[in-house]
Amino acid sequence: MKNLKKAGLTLVKIIFSVLLVFFIFKKIDLVAIKNVLLEVRPLYLGLAILFFILSKIIAAIRLHHYFQDISIPISNLANMKLYILGMFYNLFLPSGIGGDAYKGYILKNTYDISTKKIASVLFLDRLNGMAALAILALAVASCIDLPIPSWMKILIPIGIPLALFIFYVMHKKLFPYLNGILWKTIFLSFMVQLAQLASLCFILISLSVNKGYLIYLLIFLISSIVSVLPITIGGIGAREVTFFYGAQWLQIEEHLAISVSMVFFLITALVSFIGVYYHFKKIDIKS
Repeated sequence: MKNLKKAGLTLVKIIFSVLLVFFIFKKIDLVAIKNVLLEVRPLYLGLAILFFILSKIIAAIRLHHYFQDISIPISNLANMKLYILGMFYNLFLPSGIGGDAYKGYILKNTYDISTKKIASVLFLDRLNGMAALAILALAVASCIDLPIPSWMKILIPIGIPLALFIFYVMHKKLFPYLNGILWKTIFLSFMVQLAQLASLCFILISLSVNKGYLIYLLIFLISSIVSVLPITIGGIGAREVTFFYGAQWLQIEEHLAISVSMVFFLITALVSFIGVYYHFKKIDIKS
């Protein structure tokens, strides 16, 4: 019954993702997108891929700090392999076995660690990343003349220390046994997101987008928050819808915004597919 429920939920996510993608394709000029993608500049696209890979390496290092803090003696190399396998599962195997669930299952069966602690660090790793996204989004938003009331513009920069304070309090109260690495992991979270923003900038350059960079960065950060929500498979569709409506709201070309989103997804898929190797070749966790 439990497996049937998971399968049903997964099917709903897949259908929702497909519907979102179909909706976007009906709304935009596909010929214009094709023309943009055909003119991509390979050198800058390669740099975008490198910075995306760098962001994932830093993210894996952050997660490794959490594992070490709850006495999981997994090596850096084994952790990196497990991380890339988790990326593959999240994107290419839309089933009840998510990347985080698989990592938790493997570590629980390899080391004498409580399920609660493993679940806590996996959740906190995600929460840490979300906090960094929110703070950076507020920082970028405060630099843009957004079409919102003046009183809301005043509140945006105030939200930056407030978001950091809320995360700090949640961390201290809910995960007191992990406070020793609080600031280290927050720093790494910002490095992850800055590397991804650098990747996005190189995508923009590769597509010959020469203005409105801060607007694209803001939409990207918001779309990254939306794509983490468990409503689609791997964020497919959710990111594109965010880019579409963000482009309309902030008055940039919709076909360019969707092209940027599509290229970022293709880079994500390309890097995540590396994990297929560890799907067939068992990872030696204790190596």
